Amino acid sequence: MCYLYDKISVNSFPHHNDDCSSLGNHINGENSICVCQGSAHRSQDVRYPSFAQNHDSFVKSRLVDDIAHKVVAVGSRSVESAQKFVTANAAGDTNIKTYGTYEEVYSDQPAFNPDKDVDVVYIGTPHTFHYTNALDAIRAKKHVLCEKPVTTNAAELRSLLAAAKEHGVFFMEAMWTRFQPLPRAVLELLHSGELGQPIVVHADLSVNFDIQTCRYPQDSSDARSYTWRWRVARSRTIPARLGQWIPVFNETPTSDQSQQAIMTLYESPLNSLALPSPVSGNMVKTPLTGVDANTSFSLAFPSLGSGAQAILSCSLNAETVTPGVTIRCEKGVIRIAPPIYLSKSFSVQYLGEGGKILREEDKSFEYVGHGMHWEADEVARCIRDGKMESALWGFDKSLLEMQVFDEVRKQGGYVLPPGVEKVQ
Repeated sequence: MCYLYDKISVNSFPHHNDDCSSLGNHINGENSICVCQGSAHRSQDVRYPSFAQNHDSFVKSRLVDDIAHKVVAVGSRSVESAQKFVTANAAGDTNIKTYGTYEEVYSDQPAFNPDKDVDVVYIGTPHTFHYTNALDAIRAKKHVLCEKPVTTNAAELRSLLAAAKEHGVFFMEAMWTRFQPLPRAVLELLHSGELGQPIVVHADLSVNFDIQTCRYPQDSSDARSYTWRWRVARSRTIPARLGQWIPVFNETPTSDQSQQAIMTLYESPLNSLALPSPVSGNMVKTPLTGVDANTSFSLAFPSLGSGAQAILSCSLNAETVTPGVTIRCEKGVIRIAPPIYLSKSFSVQYLGEGGKILREEDKSFEYVGHGMHWEADEVARCIRDGKMESALWGFDKSLLEMQVFDEVRKQGGYVLPPGVEKVQ
């Protein structure tokens, strides 16, 4: 499903912005492509699209005065489905356009008569389609915000980055947690040096989907198959054709844990952006589809001070423990409440000699919407300022993430089905 955001006057909405990245595709269980068009303060108009999946919220107001977003169009695999989405989420707004294809939004092929108002495309299809969707948009000279995991492997990502450079467009993985206020506050505390060197990071993102008792659909037209698809959504199982399903490595939850390791250890001033080594991983696969039901992996950062380590895990069979993230440092401990993709609180213990607790602090945050608008703001500001890469979540971090996933799949004996990897 695609939706398009129109430009609006910042002067007309001096303290208004819209959460443009959290529309959903629960209509007919479809995947989504959304396109948004916005305007940036003191610069030319910035129009960007988004592809969102498994979120039902519409636009939300918040206090931002330098950029703005507004939905103006929705595209899907049929005009009827697009209109159904508009009716369900923006009833009464007759200005929203509807499209029956994704190509009309961003394709560079004249036959599709693509919408020329689109500047940026946000891609949120299953990640096995990210490479093709993103490459099409880049070739049409559209800026791209691509959902995580950005591709199926590091080779695909390198190809996309080369294409983005060739066509002179902005590209960023939609690592939305990196732009939220809570992670930024944690990073500020870590970089202040008040807690000393980070030593060990534990991060977990798990959801009990009860996959062992869930009926496996033999026919994707089965009404109950959508329930199955939702339950295994995090494993990125995708319908290849009627009656056949392709299991793909469970990379969506592992992206959130990897972000914690990258932010805390890789970005540490004491690490000097040294790559982790070694990377160790293992997984337990479900016999239902072959998807990894449980995965754990560790990253060693021997160059970070006296050495540091990240221990990361995810599961489709169990709930996340509390805290979702624990960051143990020389002089303190940070505990982040689950879910780690939209945590609203963390606590800090300041330690003295012998691990004695000197004091404790609790910090909480209130968010409007689903917390995805910050990444959309980052895209708009980067384009406004002529940047082709985000300083907060740059190409090196996405590449590191994909290289880690490649290694974990290799060690776990997980081979992607033929044809899934477009570049190897």
